[in-house]
Amino acid sequence: MIRHFRDLEIYKESQQLYVKVVEFTKDFPQEARHLKDQMCRSANAIHADIAEGFGRSVAEFKMYLTRVLGSCNETESHIEDAVNAKFGNEKSGKELMKKYEILGKKIYRLRENWN
Repeated sequence: MIRHFRDLEIYKESQQLYVKVVEFTKDFPQEARHLKDQMCRSANAIHADIAEGFGRSVAEFKMYLTRVLGSCNETESHIEDAVNAKFGNEKSGKELMKKYEILGKKIYRLRENWN
């Protein structure tokens, strides 16, 4: 039974992925600092917005989940940019992109089924 935002699979998964993003960006060069900052912010926003929206009405929480989906897509896009620019480990970046794609599908399903 879901009683707290910490009970949501998407919350737990996005929090774990945030740590992986921080690790992925750890060795980015100085010229990638803006991309690193944006990537970490969007990754952090996912679980933070889930937590913020959880205690609200059904309609409001669905709006938060829409925003969360946007942050998930933004993070995936930033990772793709980093991989294309040869920042970070390519294999790790592609694995992260796949995980964020899967997370986005889970967020979408939860938004559609939340009541």
